[in-house]
Amino acid sequence: MEGEMTCLVVDDSRVVRKAARRIMERHGFSVREAEDGQQALLACRESLPRLVLLDWNMPVMTGLEFLQAARAEFGPDKPLIMLCTTESELERIITALNAGAQEYIMKPFDDEIVTGKLVQLGLLEEAEP
Repeated sequence: MEGEMTCLVVDDSRVVRKAARRIMERHGFSVREAEDGQQALLACRESLPRLVLLDWNMPVMTGLEFLQAARAEFGPDKPLIMLCTTESELERIITALNAGAQEYIMKPFDDEIVTGKLVQLGLLEEAEP
């Protein structure tokens, strides 16, 4: 696994950020937080994380707007971006993936769901059965 295990959790809900932080820290990630896409973009410019857990619906700059700006500025592969949202329509999921998200999970999420996605992204080893 290349690179430092850093994660930026982007959500306008403090409760969701705290829950996501706990999950990611249990997996050895160093976690920073942002309340909206604009803060997230500034945080990425300061220090690009390995992974961004990104809410879709936020004030100031939405997750999709952040995703588009991040891909334009940092390229197609870094950071890895996983949308975490209540948006469940297939069309919205396709929009996010086409805009450059690598993964997509539905809220509410739990450790098991996040862990599975981290394994798919190659950030964690698959646990022994």
